[in-house]
Amino acid sequence: MSVILVTNDDGVHSPGLLSLFNVMKEIGDAYVIAPDRERSAVSHALTLHRPLKVENLRDHVFSLNGTPTDCVAVGVHKILPEKPAFVVSGINRGANVGDDITYSGTVSAAIESTIMGIPAFAVSLAVNDRPVLPLHFDTAANISGEIARHILTNSLPYDTLLNVNVPDMKMETVKGIKFARQGKRIYDGSIHETFDPHGEKHYWIGGGKPYWEHAEDTDIQTLHDGYISITPLHLDMTNYDALKSMQERLKLRVR
Repeated sequence: MSVILVTNDDGVHSPGLLSLFNVMKEIGDAYVIAPDRERSAVSHALTLHRPLKVENLRDHVFSLNGTPTDCVAVGVHKILPEKPAFVVSGINRGANVGDDITYSGTVSAAIESTIMGIPAFAVSLAVNDRPVLPLHFDTAANISGEIARHILTNSLPYDTLLNVNVPDMKMETVKGIKFARQGKRIYDGSIHETFDPHGEKHYWIGGGKPYWEHAEDTDIQTLHDGYISITPLHLDMTNYDALKSMQERLKLRVR
């Protein structure tokens, strides 16, 4: 059976990770190597200034006191019995769409795998601000299984990972699957001032009101319309149109 690495940024005890792991165990020899606590919004951070500790919680399940990127790096090189066929990161509690993917530990774990030449995808459940419990992690796990089987048979394009976002609803109510481009989302009022008991001013990041680009082909709009969104992400961030334009028009000299 093919070895599969399952990780996340919500922590090793998160229900989304468990749902994903249960599905991956049906497909291959699945291992969990995940942070020992929530590591949301750590992006592609590596831990360089302290040692990392791995704890074997139970069969095929390991926690690590670091970031999702640490989990992939240490897992692939030191814990897994062989190189995994693919890495899957999730199921994140909350969507990772638009500009949010640059902050996402969930997506960054898949990025680290792709850098290593291992196919990968990240999967997130688009939970509302006031979700109706229970959350539908089973819907996201179901589509993750389909994507995993496709990767085992067909792999993925070079230097490319998949960012999958699933609406928080029953599978039978999902309208379908759309391949969408990364949208644009910004937050208004996300930096808040607060004061400690001694009157010292501090700042708290988060909780701003999101505004997004309303275009039918974006990941954000696709989710809003009740579809599963799949976005292929390319690690080469070069703007080739700008590169060509600057080569032709911008003549700079070293003085």
